[in-house]
Amino acid sequence: MKPVRVFDLEIYKDYFLAAFRDVKTGKHAMFEMFEDHPFDITGVRKIIKESTLVSFNGINFDMPLLSLALKGADNATIKQASDAIIVSNLRSWQLEQRFKFKTIQAVDHIDLIEVAPGMVSLKIYGGRLHLPRMQDLPFAPDAVILPEQRMPVKTYCRNDLMVTSGTYYAVKSQIDLRRVMSADLGVDIRSKSDAQIAETVLTHAINKQYGFMPRKQPLDYKQFTYTAPSYISFGSDNLNELLATLSTAPMKIKETGHVEMPAVIENFPIEINGRNYKIGIGGIHSQESEVSHYADDNTLLRDIDVVSYYPNLILNMGMYPPAMGPHFLKAYRDILDKRVIAKRAKDKVTDSTLKITLNGTFGKTSNKYSILYNPSMMIHTTLTGQLSLLMLIEALEKYGIPVVSANTDGIVVKFDVRKEPLLRKIVSAWEKRTNLETDETHYKAIHARDVNNYIAIKTDGSVKAKGFFAPAGLAKNPQNEVCNDAVIAYLTNGTKLATSIRGCHDIRKFLTLRTVNGGAVKEGYTLGKAIRWYYAVGETGTINYRTNGNIVARSEGAKPLMDLPPEMPKDVDYDWYIREANDLLMDLGVVERPPVVKLPRKNSKAWKQMVEEGLINV
Repeated sequence: MKPVRVFDLEIYKDYFLAAFRDVKTGKHAMFEMFEDHPFDITGVRKIIKESTLVSFNGINFDMPLLSLALKGADNATIKQASDAIIVSNLRSWQLEQRFKFKTIQAVDHIDLIEVAPGMVSLKIYGGRLHLPRMQDLPFAPDAVILPEQRMPVKTYCRNDLMVTSGTYYAVKSQIDLRRVMSADLGVDIRSKSDAQIAETVLTHAINKQYGFMPRKQPLDYKQFTYTAPSYISFGSDNLNELLATLSTAPMKIKETGHVEMPAVIENFPIEINGRNYKIGIGGIHSQESEVSHYADDNTLLRDIDVVSYYPNLILNMGMYPPAMGPHFLKAYRDILDKRVIAKRAKDKVTDSTLKITLNGTFGKTSNKYSILYNPSMMIHTTLTGQLSLLMLIEALEKYGIPVVSANTDGIVVKFDVRKEPLLRKIVSAWEKRTNLETDETHYKAIHARDVNNYIAIKTDGSVKAKGFFAPAGLAKNPQNEVCNDAVIAYLTNGTKLATSIRGCHDIRKFLTLRTVNGGAVKEGYTLGKAIRWYYAVGETGTINYRTNGNIVARSEGAKPLMDLPPEMPKDVDYDWYIREANDLLMDLGVVERPPVVKLPRKNSKAWKQMVEEGLINV
């Protein structure tokens, strides 16, 4: 098996560096080009031939520019090509035309940029993984690199290679799934996103079953109206008015290819039994905030989710992308059925690979460059999903089963234990009417800042945390994780906030990570565009934007920590984190907020008296 090597380039007008790192051994191979030091083309070609190369944005940047260097281009030419990509946004094929070269093709190469979740910088991924060093480019892109500056550039590149290695290992399970799928398809999809994989899988399935390769077709409509399935109906005037509004409002397609949701729909007031809901392109949302709900001997708390909601809606409505025609439905149904079988058989690999295609398909229906593009299909899927949930909510509320939360593909109900048989009957009738299926999760409690940010405690003691309260990872920046951990410990077993926070000796749990556009500075020291900090006793001042001097949000008392220390810092401001955790409990409706005190006019007699009594800090 070939060694896996991450690689990266550093490009200046008088200096070029191609660097490789073996992810298993950590050994580096670095190839430089500067005055009187030619590029080792033979050595680089040998590395390429014997390795599985891994890059971050290598398809669009590193691989074309490395190919240009292998053709024999000088530093100035490679720098011009680099600027054409970064500044002029040239694609690889345009770059090849302008600089008259071909990107090498016979390369075993994986690009991580589409596989990693979200679309953030490599340095942010490094911060999310808590890698030891966060470092920005040591010299400006247009700088002249002096001999003594070459080593700092190489050191910087080594750190980027370490971050790329860390990111590779973080998504390796996803790459392994893609490797299995690639072998089945006969097409390399290791560098593709879930949505790109859906395109490839469905295109090849149709070609294999029906003998033709789908081709992108121009959209033959500029606007459309929504037509609800025949099973959609309501008992209240409010919801029937909503249905009539949805069925007549024009859905116009913008230049971007996305649908412009009419304001009359986005602003439509929806109320069911005193609870408010909002619909839109993204899904239905209830409007609760700062609220906690508990189950007990007499009250049950259940989360009811619709299984494979969007895939099943697409199939039930018989909708398909014009490029694929009705054949899409058979191919898509086969994938869904195979996944159900794999899930029941506990075949995790097959289950996961098929899930990628099922979930990735919907996202491409709103992408005008995709072969799956069909904005009408996308809107019909989301609106039908929302209306179907509103039907279920209306039926439950009618029979005294309150819905306390609703979000995209599920609801949470809180009801008298004696009504459990009635709940089963209503949900079963809804499933039969809609041709959908639901799953149920039992909660002991749910604590919500709002519909998208909550902590739910299951009856088995495990915790489901969403949004802000979800654990940090490759898909989410860390932000004072110790506070979330303390809140969850308090809610699950009553542990005092101070006990959890003062008992934590992992500095990574105290960090905040964020991107600062244009770069950040503190007291004249440049930090870079991706920064992290913790709150320290005695730390003064703020972190500021380098471009305009504005304060970076919540950076008062923040101490930058671009390099992780070997030990816990002595100056962590534990009291700050305890206050923050207590604020989170107030956000969740667990602890009451103190009453708002209206202060007297500044410098008035009453003001001065409050200052003397220490009630106001000046």
